[in-house]
Amino acid sequence: MTIIEATQLTKTYRSKTGPVHALAGLSLAVPEGSVQALLGPNGAGKTTVVKVLTTLIQPDSGTAIVDGIDVARNPKAVRRIIGVSGQYAAVDENLTGFENLEMVGRLYHLGRTLARRRAKELIELFELTEAGNRPVKGFSGGMRRRIDLAGALVMNPKVLFLDEPTTGLDPRSRLAMWDVITKLVAEGTSVLLTTQYLEEADQLADSISVIDDGIVIAEGTSDELKAQIGGHRVVVVLVDADDGPAAREIVGRSGAATAAVSKDGRTLEVAVTDGPVALQRVLADLGEVGIRLHDAGMRRPTLDDVFLKLTGRHAEKPADGEGDDDDENEASLEAVR
Repeated sequence: MTIIEATQLTKTYRSKTGPVHALAGLSLAVPEGSVQALLGPNGAGKTTVVKVLTTLIQPDSGTAIVDGIDVARNPKAVRRIIGVSGQYAAVDENLTGFENLEMVGRLYHLGRTLARRRAKELIELFELTEAGNRPVKGFSGGMRRRIDLAGALVMNPKVLFLDEPTTGLDPRSRLAMWDVITKLVAEGTSVLLTTQYLEEADQLADSISVIDDGIVIAEGTSDELKAQIGGHRVVVVLVDADDGPAAREIVGRSGAATAAVSKDGRTLEVAVTDGPVALQRVLADLGEVGIRLHDAGMRRPTLDDVFLKLTGRHAEKPADGEGDDDDENEASLEAVR
């Protein structure tokens, strides 16, 4: 059963230089009880999709359905069954973690007793018992994100929208967040996840939709997307960067395209159809002309290879604190009526 369905969504903003098409006919279908990742660069339209599906903005055209409910026609009904965690933790820094969650429960009209009970459950679920009675302003970035995600779960939502939930977190906090998301899905929650982290999509998603320029340009499981570009990659690391031009010509002879070279000129990589045979040939040819190597090997395609093939560029690797720039775009653009 499909829990989220978007059909030909469009959204255009006006800037000083002309119209900006945030969504340009985007369609999407998410099966119930799964994690669907939206993978794309800054400004691709990921956050705009989430805002449409969570009733925060209306599309210019197209339809959006969540659990059989039309988002535009009945937004209140949609809000009762969803939880949302945005790019930045929406918490009150002067309240404790427990008080933040209790406040969310009271805003949902749970009543004081039930709101406090639910807050206690979530504090324990997110392993924040020791910090639950401290003001949030003293929390680390990872703890803030956990409290924010806990707030999105106060009403046990059927559908959870996570907009780059781990951006800015250290590796340990990111792994902890992945564990929480995995447990939620195992208990029946359906998740739509936007991310710039290739590893995150690889680890969490049952299916991935690659978005660029406001449309879905490819979709499938991680393995299916990697299979689209097939083959192996032969990688060699040179001892001397001055050997780069000669080595690139040799490595390139075994590949389906020109060998890519790293910025330092010492690492060369090329896509090949038969990894073991190509690697043997490359090593023999490099040895014959006396080019020394630090390392050599082959690997399977990654999601970054897929992204490069589909978009002509590598996916960004956001620095701590960075997120999608859709919000910045939307703050500076005026919607076209």
